[in-house]
Amino acid sequence: MTHARTPHPEPLPPSRTPSGTSSGLSRRAALTGLAAGAGVLAVGAAAGCAASTPRAAAAAPDPAPGAMKLFDDPGYDFAGLLALGAAGMRASEVGEVLTAVNAINTAGLSAQTFTDTFRSWGDRLSAPPAAGRDSGGAPSQTRRFRSLRAAQYYAQALFYVLGTRSPGDEKALYLAGRKAWDTFGRLCSPAAVRAQVPYGKTRLPVWFFRPEGPDEPRPTVILTNGSDGQNVDMWTYGVAAALGRGWNALVYDGPGQGQLLFVEEIPFTTRWEQVVAPLVDWLDAREDVDSGRIAITGLSMAGNLVARAAAFEHRLAAVACMPGVLSPWLGFDKELRDVVTADKAETNRVWNEEVVPALTPELAATVKKRFEIFSPEALREARAGRMFKDLWTPAQAAIGLDVTKVVPRIKAPTLVLDYDFEQFYPGQPRQMYDLLRSERAYVKMTEATGAQLHCSPMAPQQHCDVVFDWLADVLRR
Repeated sequence: MTHARTPHPEPLPPSRTPSGTSSGLSRRAALTGLAAGAGVLAVGAAAGCAASTPRAAAAAPDPAPGAMKLFDDPGYDFAGLLALGAAGMRASEVGEVLTAVNAINTAGLSAQTFTDTFRSWGDRLSAPPAAGRDSGGAPSQTRRFRSLRAAQYYAQALFYVLGTRSPGDEKALYLAGRKAWDTFGRLCSPAAVRAQVPYGKTRLPVWFFRPEGPDEPRPTVILTNGSDGQNVDMWTYGVAAALGRGWNALVYDGPGQGQLLFVEEIPFTTRWEQVVAPLVDWLDAREDVDSGRIAITGLSMAGNLVARAAAFEHRLAAVACMPGVLSPWLGFDKELRDVVTADKAETNRVWNEEVVPALTPELAATVKKRFEIFSPEALREARAGRMFKDLWTPAQAAIGLDVTKVVPRIKAPTLVLDYDFEQFYPGQPRQMYDLLRSERAYVKMTEATGAQLHCSPMAPQQHCDVVFDWLADVLRR
Protein backbone atom coordinates (compact mmCIF):
# COMPACT_ATOMS: atom_id res chain seq x y z
CA MET A 1 0.00 0.00 0.00
CA THR A 2 1.34 4.19 -0.34
CA HIS A 3 0.58 7.49 1.01
CA ALA A 4 1.61 11.01 1.14
CA ARG A 5 0.66 13.68 3.57
CA THR A 6 1.28 17.20 2.44
CA PRO A 7 -0.99 19.95 1.11
CA HIS A 8 -1.36 20.44 -2.61
CA PRO A 9 -0.48 24.12 -3.22
CA GLU A 10 -1.44 26.02 -6.33
CA PRO A 11 1.44 26.33 -8.83
CA LEU A 12 2.94 29.72 -9.53
CA PRO A 13 3.67 30.95 -13.07
CA PRO A 14 6.40 29.01 -14.84
CA SER A 15 10.03 29.92 -14.25
CA ARG A 16 12.51 30.82 -16.96
CA THR A 17 15.36 28.69 -18.22
CA PRO A 18 18.85 30.22 -18.49
CA SER A 19 18.19 30.86 -22.18
CA GLY A 20 15.20 33.01 -21.29
CA THR A 21 12.54 30.61 -22.56
CA SER A 22 9.82 29.27 -20.30
CA SER A 23 10.66 25.86 -18.88
CA GLY A 24 7.03 25.23 -17.94
CA LEU A 25 8.24 24.40 -14.43
CA SER A 26 8.28 26.73 -11.47
CA ARG A 27 9.79 25.63 -8.20
CA ARG A 28 6.37 25.79 -6.64
CA ALA A 29 4.85 23.74 -9.44
CA ALA A 30 7.55 21.15 -9.04
CA LEU A 31 6.87 20.97 -5.33
CA THR A 32 3.20 20.50 -6.06
CA GLY A 33 4.08 17.47 -8.12
CA LEU A 34 6.33 16.14 -5.41
CA ALA A 35 3.69 16.62 -2.75
CA ALA A 36 0.99 14.78 -4.64
CA GLY A 37 2.94 12.34 -6.74
CA ALA A 38 5.35 11.11 -4.13
CA GLY A 39 2.59 9.56 -2.13
CA VAL A 40 1.14 7.94 -5.19
CA LEU A 41 4.37 6.27 -6.03
CA ALA A 42 4.59 4.22 -2.91
CA VAL A 43 1.12 3.16 -2.04
CA GLY A 44 1.55 0.10 0.20
CA ALA A 45 -0.21 -0.43 3.47
CA ALA A 46 -0.19 0.48 7.11
CA ALA A 47 2.29 3.18 6.95
CA GLY A 48 2.45 1.42 3.70
CA CYS A 49 -0.78 2.99 2.60
CA ALA A 50 0.08 6.46 3.72
CA ALA A 51 0.48 9.40 1.35
CA SER A 52 0.46 13.12 0.69
CA THR A 53 -2.75 15.01 0.22
CA PRO A 54 -4.24 13.82 -3.07
CA ARG A 55 -6.10 15.97 -5.54
CA ALA A 56 -8.87 13.40 -5.93
CA ALA A 57 -9.73 13.66 -2.25
CA ALA A 58 -9.46 17.45 -2.30
CA ALA A 59 -11.94 17.64 -5.17
CA ALA A 60 -14.55 15.75 -3.16
CA PRO A 61 -14.54 17.08 0.41
CA ASP A 62 -14.87 14.79 3.40
CA PRO A 63 -14.67 11.41 1.65
CA ALA A 64 -14.36 9.82 5.09
CA PRO A 65 -17.16 10.10 7.64
CA GLY A 66 -16.67 13.12 9.89
CA ALA A 67 -16.69 10.94 12.99
CA MET A 68 -13.63 9.17 11.64
CA LYS A 69 -11.51 12.28 11.17
CA LEU A 70 -8.50 11.64 13.34
CA PHE A 71 -6.11 14.37 12.16
CA ASP A 72 -6.63 17.65 10.32
CA ASP A 73 -3.90 16.75 7.83
CA PRO A 74 -5.38 14.32 5.27
CA GLY A 75 -2.18 12.29 4.96
CA TYR A 76 -1.78 11.64 8.65
CA ASP A 77 -5.51 11.03 8.83
CA PHE A 78 -5.21 8.32 6.19
CA ALA A 79 -2.42 6.66 8.17
CA GLY A 80 -4.53 6.79 11.31
CA LEU A 81 -7.51 5.26 9.53
CA LEU A 82 -5.33 2.38 8.36
CA ALA A 83 -4.18 1.71 11.90
CA LEU A 84 -7.72 1.96 13.24
CA GLY A 85 -9.24 -0.25 10.54
CA ALA A 86 -6.72 -3.00 11.26
CA ALA A 87 -8.44 -3.55 14.61
CA GLY A 88 -11.00 -5.72 12.83
CA MET A 89 -8.20 -8.21 12.14
CA ARG A 90 -6.66 -7.87 15.65
CA ALA A 91 -3.70 -5.99 14.13
CA SER A 92 -4.45 -2.95 16.30
CA GLU A 93 -6.72 -1.97 19.17
CA VAL A 94 -9.28 0.81 18.82
CA GLY A 95 -8.53 2.21 22.27
CA GLU A 96 -4.78 2.14 21.69
CA VAL A 97 -5.01 3.91 18.34
CA LEU A 98 -7.40 6.58 19.57
CA THR A 99 -5.29 7.16 22.67
CA ALA A 100 -2.24 7.62 20.45
CA VAL A 101 -4.19 9.99 18.20
CA ASN A 102 -5.28 12.09 21.16
CA ALA A 103 -1.71 12.27 22.48
CA ILE A 104 -0.39 13.35 19.07
CA ASN A 105 -3.04 16.02 18.61
CA THR A 106 -2.46 17.32 22.14
CA ALA A 107 1.28 17.56 21.59
CA GLY A 108 0.85 19.10 18.14
CA LEU A 109 0.76 16.98 15.00
CA SER A 110 4.16 16.50 13.36
CA ALA A 111 6.35 13.72 12.05
CA GLN A 112 8.17 13.81 15.38
CA THR A 113 5.10 13.45 17.61
CA PHE A 114 3.52 10.85 15.33
CA THR A 115 6.68 8.75 15.20
CA ASP A 116 7.49 9.05 18.90
CA THR A 117 3.96 8.21 20.01
CA PHE A 118 3.48 5.13 17.87
CA ARG A 119 7.02 3.97 18.57
CA SER A 120 6.30 4.10 22.30
CA TRP A 121 3.22 1.93 21.78
CA GLY A 122 5.32 -0.55 19.84
CA ASP A 123 7.90 -0.65 22.62
CA ARG A 124 5.20 -1.16 25.25
CA LEU A 125 3.51 -4.05 23.46
CA SER A 126 6.64 -5.82 22.24
CA ALA A 127 7.62 -6.62 25.82
CA PRO A 128 6.28 -9.98 27.09
CA PRO A 129 3.07 -9.70 29.12
CA ALA A 130 3.80 -9.63 32.84
CA ALA A 131 2.24 -13.03 33.56
CA GLY A 132 3.14 -14.75 30.32
CA ARG A 133 5.62 -17.18 28.87
CA ASP A 134 5.86 -18.60 25.37
CA SER A 135 5.18 -22.15 26.50
CA GLY A 136 1.60 -22.18 25.27
CA GLY A 137 -1.86 -21.45 26.58
CA ALA A 138 -3.40 -18.07 27.28
CA PRO A 139 -0.20 -16.18 28.08
CA SER A 140 1.31 -17.21 24.75
CA GLN A 141 -1.85 -16.09 22.93
CA THR A 142 -1.65 -12.77 24.71
CA ARG A 143 1.91 -12.20 23.59
CA ARG A 144 1.03 -13.32 20.07
CA PHE A 145 -1.48 -10.58 19.44
CA ARG A 146 0.39 -7.98 21.48
CA SER A 147 3.28 -8.61 19.09
CA LEU A 148 1.01 -8.19 16.06
CA ARG A 149 -0.20 -4.84 17.37
CA ALA A 150 3.36 -3.81 18.17
CA ALA A 151 4.30 -4.55 14.56
CA GLN A 152 1.46 -2.28 13.45
CA TYR A 153 2.55 0.62 15.61
CA TYR A 154 6.21 0.30 14.64
CA ALA A 155 5.09 0.35 11.00
CA GLN A 156 3.23 3.60 11.59
CA ALA A 157 6.30 5.15 13.21
CA LEU A 158 8.56 3.85 10.44
CA PHE A 159 6.70 5.72 7.74
CA TYR A 160 7.43 9.15 9.22
CA VAL A 161 10.81 8.67 10.84
CA LEU A 162 12.69 10.37 7.98
CA GLY A 163 10.91 13.61 8.89
CA THR A 164 12.08 13.54 12.50
CA ARG A 165 15.24 14.66 14.26
CA SER A 166 16.53 11.07 14.03
CA PRO A 167 16.16 9.86 10.42
CA GLY A 168 19.00 7.44 11.03
CA ASP A 169 16.64 5.42 13.26
CA GLU A 170 14.87 4.06 10.18
CA LYS A 171 16.68 0.71 10.14
CA ALA A 172 16.28 0.23 13.89
CA LEU A 173 12.57 0.96 13.68
CA TYR A 174 12.18 -1.54 10.86
CA LEU A 175 14.05 -4.19 12.85
CA ALA A 176 11.88 -3.57 15.91
CA GLY A 177 8.75 -4.11 13.84
CA ARG A 178 10.30 -7.14 12.17
CA LYS A 179 11.11 -8.70 15.55
CA ALA A 180 7.50 -8.18 16.67
CA TRP A 181 6.23 -9.74 13.43
CA ASP A 182 8.56 -12.73 13.78
CA THR A 183 7.38 -13.25 17.35
CA PHE A 184 3.78 -13.20 16.17
CA GLY A 185 4.50 -15.75 13.44
CA ARG A 186 6.35 -18.04 15.84
CA LEU A 187 3.40 -18.02 18.24
CA CYS A 188 0.78 -18.81 15.59
CA SER A 189 -0.73 -22.28 15.72
CA PRO A 190 0.71 -23.85 13.71
CA ALA A 191 3.74 -21.60 13.69
CA ALA A 192 4.50 -19.79 10.46
CA VAL A 193 7.17 -21.56 8.43
CA ARG A 194 10.19 -19.30 8.00
CA ALA A 195 12.38 -19.73 4.92
CA GLN A 196 14.80 -17.92 2.61
CA VAL A 197 14.02 -18.34 -1.10
CA PRO A 198 16.94 -17.79 -3.52
CA TYR A 199 16.64 -14.65 -5.64
CA GLY A 200 19.66 -13.56 -7.62
CA LYS A 201 22.54 -12.87 -5.25
CA THR A 202 20.28 -12.64 -2.21
CA ARG A 203 17.31 -14.45 -0.70
CA LEU A 204 13.70 -13.51 -0.19
CA PRO A 205 12.45 -13.83 3.40
CA VAL A 206 9.13 -15.71 3.42
CA TRP A 207 6.56 -16.55 6.06
CA PHE A 208 4.27 -19.46 5.17
CA PHE A 209 1.03 -19.60 7.19
CA ARG A 210 -1.02 -22.82 7.32
CA PRO A 211 -4.40 -23.56 8.89
CA GLU A 212 -4.74 -26.19 11.57
CA GLY A 213 -5.47 -29.66 10.28
CA PRO A 214 -3.83 -32.36 8.20
CA ASP A 215 -1.00 -31.51 5.79
CA GLU A 216 -3.08 -31.97 2.66
CA PRO A 217 -2.75 -29.96 -0.57
CA ARG A 218 -4.57 -26.67 -0.15
CA PRO A 219 -5.19 -23.52 -2.19
CA THR A 220 -2.46 -21.00 -1.50
CA VAL A 221 -2.35 -17.23 -1.85
CA ILE A 222 0.88 -15.27 -2.38
CA LEU A 223 0.34 -11.91 -0.70
CA THR A 224 2.30 -9.01 -2.20
CA ASN A 225 2.91 -5.76 -0.37
CA GLY A 226 3.13 -2.31 -1.85
CA SER A 227 6.00 0.13 -1.82
CA ASP A 228 6.14 0.92 1.88
CA GLY A 229 3.75 -1.50 3.53
CA GLN A 230 5.01 -3.89 6.18
CA ASN A 231 4.32 -7.57 6.81
CA VAL A 232 1.63 -6.79 9.37
CA ASP A 233 -0.46 -5.31 6.56
CA MET A 234 -0.48 -8.65 4.79
CA TRP A 235 -2.10 -10.19 7.87
CA THR A 236 -4.83 -7.54 7.73
CA TYR A 237 -5.32 -7.80 3.97
CA GLY A 238 -5.04 -11.52 3.39
CA VAL A 239 -3.44 -13.96 5.82
CA ALA A 240 -6.31 -13.98 8.31
CA ALA A 241 -8.86 -14.29 5.49
CA ALA A 242 -6.96 -17.15 3.84
CA LEU A 243 -6.60 -19.12 7.08
CA GLY A 244 -10.29 -18.60 7.81
CA ARG A 245 -11.08 -20.39 4.55
CA GLY A 246 -8.68 -23.24 5.23
CA TRP A 247 -6.07 -21.96 2.75
CA ASN A 248 -2.35 -21.34 3.01
CA ALA A 249 -0.88 -17.85 2.72
CA LEU A 250 2.66 -16.78 1.79
CA VAL A 251 4.04 -13.40 2.87
CA TYR A 252 7.38 -12.23 1.50
CA ASP A 253 9.77 -9.31 1.18
CA GLY A 254 10.75 -8.47 -2.38
CA PRO A 255 13.31 -5.92 -3.58
CA GLY A 256 12.38 -2.45 -2.34
CA GLN A 257 10.50 -3.94 0.61
CA GLY A 258 11.18 -4.95 4.19
CA GLN A 259 14.51 -6.63 4.81
CA LEU A 260 15.74 -6.22 1.25
CA LEU A 261 15.21 -2.46 1.42
CA PHE A 262 15.92 -1.45 5.01
CA VAL A 263 18.76 -3.90 5.71
CA GLU A 264 20.21 -4.93 2.35
CA GLU A 265 19.46 -1.65 0.54
CA ILE A 266 18.13 -3.39 -2.58
CA PRO A 267 15.66 -1.16 -4.48
CA PHE A 268 12.60 -2.10 -6.50
CA THR A 269 12.96 -4.05 -9.71
CA THR A 270 10.88 -3.59 -12.85
CA ARG A 271 10.90 -7.37 -13.47
CA TRP A 272 8.61 -8.65 -10.73
CA GLU A 273 8.10 -11.98 -12.49
CA GLN A 274 11.69 -12.76 -11.51
CA VAL A 275 10.64 -12.29 -7.88
CA VAL A 276 7.46 -14.37 -8.07
CA ALA A 277 8.83 -17.31 -10.08
CA PRO A 278 11.09 -18.63 -7.28
CA LEU A 279 8.23 -18.27 -4.82
CA VAL A 280 6.03 -20.44 -7.02
CA ASP A 281 8.90 -22.94 -7.31
CA TRP A 282 9.18 -23.07 -3.52
CA LEU A 283 5.44 -23.57 -3.08
CA ASP A 284 5.26 -26.15 -5.84
CA ALA A 285 7.73 -28.33 -3.94
CA ARG A 286 5.54 -28.47 -0.81
CA GLU A 287 3.15 -31.35 -0.27
CA ASP A 288 0.65 -29.12 1.54
CA VAL A 289 0.23 -26.83 -1.50
CA ASP A 290 -2.11 -27.58 -4.39
CA SER A 291 0.17 -26.37 -7.19
CA GLY A 292 -2.80 -25.96 -9.53
CA ARG A 293 -4.44 -23.47 -7.16
CA ILE A 294 -1.80 -20.86 -6.40
CA ALA A 295 -3.16 -17.30 -6.55
CA ILE A 296 -1.50 -13.93 -6.04
CA THR A 297 -2.75 -10.63 -4.67
CA GLY A 298 -1.13 -7.20 -4.83
CA LEU A 299 -2.04 -4.41 -2.42
CA SER A 300 -1.56 -0.75 -3.31
CA MET A 301 1.38 -0.30 -5.71
CA ALA A 302 1.65 -4.09 -5.77
CA GLY A 303 -1.43 -4.01 -7.98
CA ASN A 304 1.14 -3.05 -10.58
CA LEU A 305 3.76 -5.60 -9.50
CA VAL A 306 1.52 -8.66 -9.60
CA ALA A 307 0.12 -7.68 -13.00
CA ARG A 308 3.67 -7.66 -14.32
CA ALA A 309 4.39 -11.02 -12.68
CA ALA A 310 1.22 -12.64 -14.02
CA ALA A 311 1.98 -11.48 -17.57
CA PHE A 312 5.02 -13.80 -17.60
CA GLU A 313 4.46 -16.36 -14.80
CA HIS A 314 1.60 -18.48 -16.11
CA ARG A 315 1.49 -20.98 -13.27
CA LEU A 316 -0.65 -18.54 -11.28
CA ALA A 317 -4.28 -19.62 -11.13
CA ALA A 318 -5.75 -16.21 -10.26
CA VAL A 319 -4.62 -12.61 -9.81
CA ALA A 320 -6.10 -9.79 -7.71
CA CYS A 321 -4.86 -6.22 -8.32
CA MET A 322 -5.90 -4.04 -5.37
CA PRO A 323 -6.13 -1.57 -7.12
CA GLY A 324 -5.17 -1.95 -10.74
CA VAL A 325 -2.10 0.22 -11.41
CA LEU A 326 -0.71 0.63 -14.91
CA SER A 327 1.93 3.28 -14.25
CA PRO A 328 2.96 4.57 -10.83
CA TRP A 329 5.00 7.28 -12.55
CA LEU A 330 1.85 8.84 -14.04
CA GLY A 331 0.65 9.40 -10.50
CA PHE A 332 3.17 12.23 -10.25
CA ASP A 333 2.07 15.66 -11.38
CA LYS A 334 3.05 16.56 -14.91
CA GLU A 335 5.19 19.41 -13.56
CA LEU A 336 7.41 16.97 -11.74
CA ARG A 337 7.50 14.47 -14.58
CA ASP A 338 8.61 17.27 -16.88
CA VAL A 339 11.74 17.72 -14.77
CA VAL A 340 12.86 14.26 -15.82
CA THR A 341 14.02 14.27 -19.43
CA ALA A 342 16.32 12.09 -21.51
CA ASP A 343 19.17 14.36 -20.45
CA LYS A 344 20.39 13.05 -17.09
CA ALA A 345 22.75 15.96 -16.43
CA GLU A 346 20.09 18.61 -17.12
CA THR A 347 17.48 16.75 -15.12
CA ASN A 348 19.74 16.66 -12.09
CA ARG A 349 20.82 20.28 -12.57
CA VAL A 350 17.21 21.46 -12.43
CA TRP A 351 16.57 19.16 -9.48
CA ASN A 352 19.52 20.35 -7.40
CA GLU A 353 19.56 24.03 -8.37
CA GLU A 354 15.87 24.88 -8.76
CA VAL A 355 13.73 22.33 -6.96
CA VAL A 356 15.62 21.11 -3.89
CA PRO A 357 16.46 24.59 -2.50
CA ALA A 358 12.75 25.41 -2.38
CA LEU A 359 11.66 22.27 -0.53
CA THR A 360 10.16 22.76 2.89
CA PRO A 361 11.35 20.29 5.55
CA GLU A 362 8.01 18.48 5.31
CA LEU A 363 8.16 18.14 1.55
CA ALA A 364 11.80 17.11 1.72
CA ALA A 365 10.92 14.26 4.07
CA THR A 366 8.13 13.14 1.75
CA VAL A 367 10.43 13.16 -1.25
CA LYS A 368 13.09 11.18 0.57
CA LYS A 369 10.55 8.59 1.64
CA ARG A 370 9.12 8.24 -1.84
CA PHE A 371 12.45 7.79 -3.60
CA GLU A 372 14.40 5.67 -1.12
CA ILE A 373 12.61 2.62 -2.51
CA PHE A 374 14.22 3.18 -5.92
CA SER A 375 17.76 4.20 -5.00
CA PRO A 376 20.33 3.06 -2.42
CA GLU A 377 21.87 6.52 -2.64
CA ALA A 378 18.52 8.15 -1.83
CA LEU A 379 18.05 5.80 1.13
CA ARG A 380 21.50 6.47 2.58
CA GLU A 381 21.25 10.21 2.11
CA ALA A 382 17.80 10.28 3.70
CA ARG A 383 19.07 8.46 6.77
CA ALA A 384 21.88 11.01 7.01
CA GLY A 385 19.35 13.86 6.87
CA ARG A 386 20.34 14.95 3.37
CA MET A 387 18.57 15.11 0.00
CA PHE A 388 19.78 12.83 -2.76
CA LYS A 389 21.49 14.48 -5.73
CA ASP A 390 20.48 12.10 -8.52
CA LEU A 391 16.77 12.28 -9.35
CA TRP A 392 17.13 10.89 -12.86
CA THR A 393 18.22 7.36 -11.95
CA PRO A 394 15.42 6.46 -9.49
CA ALA A 395 12.93 8.14 -11.81
CA GLN A 396 13.92 5.68 -14.54
CA ALA A 397 13.03 2.81 -12.21
CA ALA A 398 9.63 4.35 -11.51
CA ILE A 399 9.02 4.94 -15.22
CA GLY A 400 10.05 1.35 -15.95
CA LEU A 401 7.22 0.00 -13.81
CA ASP A 402 4.67 0.77 -16.53
CA VAL A 403 2.79 -2.45 -17.39
CA THR A 404 0.44 -1.08 -20.05
CA LYS A 405 1.98 -3.15 -22.85
CA VAL A 406 2.13 -6.44 -20.95
CA VAL A 407 -1.29 -6.53 -19.24
CA PRO A 408 -2.89 -8.15 -22.34
CA ARG A 409 -0.48 -11.07 -21.88
CA ILE A 410 -2.06 -12.09 -18.56
CA LYS A 411 -3.79 -15.45 -18.96
CA ALA A 412 -5.11 -16.07 -15.44
CA PRO A 413 -8.50 -14.80 -14.30
CA THR A 414 -7.91 -11.32 -12.90
CA LEU A 415 -9.80 -9.18 -10.39
CA VAL A 416 -9.26 -5.42 -10.54
CA LEU A 417 -10.35 -3.40 -7.52
CA ASP A 418 -11.09 0.30 -7.54
CA TYR A 419 -12.20 2.65 -4.75
CA ASP A 420 -14.45 5.66 -4.39
CA PHE A 421 -12.10 8.63 -3.88
CA GLU A 422 -9.03 6.63 -4.98
CA GLN A 423 -6.32 9.13 -4.10
CA PHE A 424 -3.27 7.80 -5.84
CA TYR A 425 -4.15 6.05 -9.09
CA PRO A 426 -7.52 7.53 -10.15
CA GLY A 427 -8.73 6.08 -13.42
CA GLN A 428 -6.00 3.48 -13.73
CA PRO A 429 -7.97 0.49 -12.39
CA ARG A 430 -10.60 0.82 -15.10
CA GLN A 431 -7.91 1.30 -17.73
CA MET A 432 -6.21 -1.91 -16.62
CA TYR A 433 -9.51 -3.79 -16.69
CA ASP A 434 -10.13 -2.64 -20.26
CA LEU A 435 -6.72 -3.93 -21.36
CA LEU A 436 -7.19 -7.43 -19.97
CA ARG A 437 -7.84 -10.25 -22.42
CA SER A 438 -8.27 -12.99 -19.81
CA GLU A 439 -11.33 -13.70 -17.69
CA ARG A 440 -11.75 -10.53 -15.67
CA ALA A 441 -13.79 -8.80 -12.98
CA TYR A 442 -13.96 -5.16 -11.89
CA VAL A 443 -15.25 -4.19 -8.44
CA LYS A 444 -15.39 -0.71 -6.92
CA MET A 445 -15.34 -0.40 -3.13
CA THR A 446 -17.77 2.37 -2.23
CA GLU A 447 -18.45 5.17 0.19
CA ALA A 448 -21.92 3.75 0.81
CA THR A 449 -20.42 0.93 2.89
CA GLY A 450 -17.48 2.87 4.37
CA ALA A 451 -14.99 1.15 2.04
CA GLN A 452 -13.88 4.26 0.17
CA LEU A 453 -10.33 5.56 -0.19
CA HIS A 454 -7.23 3.73 -1.39
CA CYS A 455 -7.08 0.20 0.09
CA SER A 456 -10.38 0.70 1.99
CA PRO A 457 -8.55 1.66 5.21
CA MET A 458 -11.74 1.68 7.29
CA ALA A 459 -13.03 -1.63 5.92
CA PRO A 460 -10.33 -4.29 5.49
CA GLN A 461 -12.84 -7.01 6.38
CA GLN A 462 -15.10 -5.97 3.51
CA HIS A 463 -12.04 -5.75 1.30
CA CYS A 464 -11.04 -9.32 2.13
CA ASP A 465 -14.62 -10.56 1.70
CA VAL A 466 -14.70 -9.23 -1.86
CA VAL A 467 -11.26 -10.51 -2.84
CA PHE A 468 -11.42 -13.93 -1.22
CA ASP A 469 -14.99 -14.67 -2.30
CA TRP A 470 -13.87 -14.00 -5.87
CA LEU A 471 -10.75 -16.15 -5.41
CA ALA A 472 -12.88 -18.97 -3.99
CA ASP A 473 -15.10 -18.92 -7.06
CA VAL A 474 -12.08 -19.15 -9.36
CA LEU A 475 -10.05 -21.68 -7.40
CA ARG A 476 -12.88 -24.15 -6.85
CA ARG A 477 -13.14 -24.85 -10.62
